[in-house]
Amino acid sequence: MASRLRRARRGLIGALAIAGAALLAGCAGGAPAATDTAAPADAAAAPSADTLSGELTVFAAASLNQVFDEIAADFMAEHPETSITFNYGGSSGLVTQMQDGAPVDVLATANESTMKNAIEASLMSAEQPIFATNVLTVVVEPGNPKNITGLSDLTRDDVALVVCAEQVPCGAATNKLEETTGITLSPVSEENAVTDVLGKITTGQADAGIVYVTDARGAGDQVAEVVIPEAADIVNNYPIGVTASTTNPELAQAFVDYVLAASAQQKLQAAGFGAP
Repeated sequence: MASRLRRARRGLIGALAIAGAALLAGCAGGAPAATDTAAPADAAAAPSADTLSGELTVFAAASLNQVFDEIAADFMAEHPETSITFNYGGSSGLVTQMQDGAPVDVLATANESTMKNAIEASLMSAEQPIFATNVLTVVVEPGNPKNITGLSDLTRDDVALVVCAEQVPCGAATNKLEETTGITLSPVSEENAVTDVLGKITTGQADAGIVYVTDARGAGDQVAEVVIPEAADIVNNYPIGVTASTTNPELAQAFVDYVLAASAQQKLQAAGFGAP
């Protein structure tokens, strides 16, 4: 805000100086000089092309970690007087932090039901459009040493399986996968964020994990992916919105709009997310 005020004062001083020069010229040489100064005066009074400034705190689902960092870097490059800080984690945990009073300007969750909880708690303002979709997949150690080929293999006694806890979106999707297939899973661990499930595989603490396709892609050669055809119809929609407690609603809405725009959508889809 201070920098914006400084620019406004400079513009005003410039306009007064031009106007003063016009009056002097008019006294010395007649009316034409005053006419010549009209365009510069208008230009001096025009607002800056980029009036966005300030700091923004964004709470976002853990699965958005890499791609949101990239999108934010582009946003800040276009608006150099802005700064964005992220808090990534399980969506339900993020809403709990908001209920406990954590300051946040924008919330992006990995499913609609968690966003609904935030709305019902009066934590959100305006609308929360869907900006991406995601589906589940299985990740295993590189080379797939347990020879896991499908969902039924995850029930084997020799396979240590890790999934998301049911209260987070990836866990809710896993539960739905069990219901639709009739397969009962017995994981050795349930994690509060999908990135924690992935970490159990990349560090060799488990044989298989159920994560999002975006997590499998982001992990690269640290894991091997086993596609689950049954998961194709279990789609998580990702909503995003401005919080009710934001101290910079203009900047918060600008970031939401940026995530919905073409350049950010291209990055999301390159990371494996589906179109909204």
